[in-house]
Amino acid sequence: MIPVSIDLLKEPDIKAPIVLTSFPGIGLVGTILAAHYIMELKPEQIGIISSDVLPPIATLSDGIITPPVRIYQIPEMEAILIHSDVPIPPELANRMSRLIVEWCKDMGAKRIISVAGITTFENKKRVFGAATCKDLLEEIKDKVEVFKSGTISGIAGSLMNECVAKNFPGMALLGETMGFNPDPRAAAEVAKVLNELFGWNVSIEKLIKEAEIIEAQMQKLAEQTKMQESKSREEKELPMFG
Repeated sequence: MIPVSIDLLKEPDIKAPIVLTSFPGIGLVGTILAAHYIMELKPEQIGIISSDVLPPIATLSDGIITPPVRIYQIPEMEAILIHSDVPIPPELANRMSRLIVEWCKDMGAKRIISVAGITTFENKKRVFGAATCKDLLEEIKDKVEVFKSGTISGIAGSLMNECVAKNFPGMALLGETMGFNPDPRAAAEVAKVLNELFGWNVSIEKLIKEAEIIEAQMQKLAEQTKMQESKSREEKELPMFG
C-alpha cells in the first residue's frame, strides 16, 4: 500500500466544517481559487499531507518553506481548505482520497467540496456542479449548470468516488475553461457560487483584475501570431526570381 498521512500541527478549532479541496488541474481553477483565499483571508495552516510518492519539492511563501500539500482552517467561513501546489500522481489519488474522506468523517465535517476545472468549446464561464446524492444536488441546482453526464478526472474525481463509497456528502464545482492556461476568471465564477451557497463574502476583485491581465496578454499573443502568419503568407506569395 502506498504510504500517505495527514500530519496535524494542531486540531481544527472549527466544529462541523465545510472542507474545500483544490489540486492542480485543467485551467488551474481550484489552485487559483485556493491561492486567492490564502492571500485574501490569511488562514492558519494546521497540517500537511505527506507521502513518499509526492514530488520532492518544497514551496516558498515570503521566504518561508512549506510542504506542497497543506491544510488550513478559515474560522470566518467555518471551513477547512486542503490545497496542493503539485499534481497528485495517479497511483496516489485513490489512497489520498480515502484518507481525506476518513479524516473528514472522523472530525464530523459537513461535506467535501472538490473545486476543479472543466474544458468546453463554448467558454461561457459557467460553473458546473455535481453531487453525491439528490439532496445535495437540490441545494446547488439553481446556482450552477448541473453536470449531467461526463467524467471528472484525477483526484477531484476519486474524492467524489470515495464520498459515495463512504456515504459521505460531497459535491464538485467545476469552473468552465478553454484549456490548460491559468484561468482566474473561471476561479472567480466558482468563488461567486461558493459565496452564494454559504453566505460567504470573499472579494473576487483581485481575481477579475488578474483575469483581465492574462486575457490582454493572450489577445496580444493572438494578434502577434496573426501578424506573423500574415507576413509568412506574403513572403510565400512573392516571386522567387525578379
